[in-house]
Amino acid sequence: MVDIFYPLQWIADKLTYEVFGIAPDTHLGASVNFIIYDVMKIFVLLAFMIFVVSYIRTYITPEKTRKILGGKKGLHYYLLASMIGVVTPFCSCSSVPIFIGFVESGVPLGVTFSFLITSPLVNEAAIAALWATLGLKATLIYVVSGILLGVLAGYLIGLLKMERYVADFVYKVKVGDQSKKPEELNIMERAAIAYDSVKDIVGKVWIYVIIGVTLGGIFHGYAPEGILAKYAGKSNPFAVPIAVVIGVPLYSNVMAMIPIVESLIGKGLPVGTALAFLMAVNGISLPEIIILKKVLKNELIGAFVLIMTISIIFTGYLFNIIL
Repeated sequence: MVDIFYPLQWIADKLTYEVFGIAPDTHLGASVNFIIYDVMKIFVLLAFMIFVVSYIRTYITPEKTRKILGGKKGLHYYLLASMIGVVTPFCSCSSVPIFIGFVESGVPLGVTFSFLITSPLVNEAAIAALWATLGLKATLIYVVSGILLGVLAGYLIGLLKMERYVADFVYKVKVGDQSKKPEELNIMERAAIAYDSVKDIVGKVWIYVIIGVTLGGIFHGYAPEGILAKYAGKSNPFAVPIAVVIGVPLYSNVMAMIPIVESLIGKGLPVGTALAFLMAVNGISLPEIIILKKVLKNELIGAFVLIMTISIIFTGYLFNIIL
């Protein structure tokens, strides 16, 4: 199989061993080579994925999303909501208006949660970084599991009929059309919007990429082989829940965490445990919970956290078994 990133590895080797003059069979050489290669590969895939998804996103506005999902019932609408969440990234700063807009527009609570759960778990930046560091197989597993988690958690919340635990003012707020884009855009205009998204997102996350890759590179080069396999491997029945518990309060940009997780896997951390840790950091972080408390009562927040925690732990164990 042809390695499409071979030119990047060639550049990393040239810089590390010839330009910098670092010996190949050293801890420093392994760390520096890892850092140079991963930074280049992540940025290449990051720019590509952001452009493609941002172009697609020009066809999907919050108002259109609400019209598609408003008042709809049935398991397939949970799946549809999760799929829409993949191409419309949700962050804590937009959680309140999006939640209010969906509920006010008649979107069932469970369907709304399917959207809100998947959006932070699966987005173009995370997909690009995972693809660059862990490969296509692990990336596909992460994406599919993120979508299924959204469907499952949203469906369970819908079954529990917890609408009464949404803050009363949410149902009284009227949210107008949030679309800021013209209904008709030509190809060049959509491409320009996608290009601007690349500049904007890369401009915000580049420092996290470099920090994360640097820390991962240090661990990659200097940590003893098999240290994690010894203490957090498949033989430890509590490794997955411990990873999830650590991940919930650990608020960090996902772009910084992925290269670190890559190094942890390289040193023996099982893939399922690593992905469970990533999901916990990205899907049930404390800042997101604090923001959502503005519109949700404690009972619904508790149900959301419990369902997500159990689902992520189960996913981690499952992937450790099949991978």
